[in-house]
Amino acid sequence: MSERRILLVRHAKADRPEGVGDVDRPLTARGHADAGAIGAWLAHRDYRPDLVICSPSKRTRQTWHGIALGLADAAGEQAPAPEVDYRDEVYDGEGTDLIDLIQGVDDVVNTVMIIGHNPSVSEASELFDPASAGDLRTSGVAAHAYAGEWDECGPGTAPLLETHTARG
Repeated sequence: MSERRILLVRHAKADRPEGVGDVDRPLTARGHADAGAIGAWLAHRDYRPDLVICSPSKRTRQTWHGIALGLADAAGEQAPAPEVDYRDEVYDGEGTDLIDLIQGVDDVVNTVMIIGHNPSVSEASELFDPASAGDLRTSGVAAHAYAGEWDECGPGTAPLLETHTARG
């Protein structure tokens, strides 16, 4: 079996407008730029998701939109768009909930991306590779390798390949 990838992404920089609930917080201008920069970085590293599991919050949806545009711009061609699954567990869950979601991924998927929030995104990264301890900053990506069936993916099974933080 070829090596799979798990891409854990913390949403880009979000605003905190008065009177706007947490789930509806939008990205800042810098956040939009950083999201595009994440996509370009992913494309240059050949990290192209087959499936995106995203928090339903506005800032994570906007982060995915920017990543998708950055991937497309860097590719210079039309690559097939991945399936996007918006899941409440990514918004309000813990790191173990993110691992549970990955365990439910269909084995035809080789690269799965989760776009979420801290602390759960950083917790999941540390669970996959305890030596990778460290909080992802906004616009941060942790790329993990995994070789196996998704339903067997769990703590200690996906070593960290690299991290990256986009800054526009």
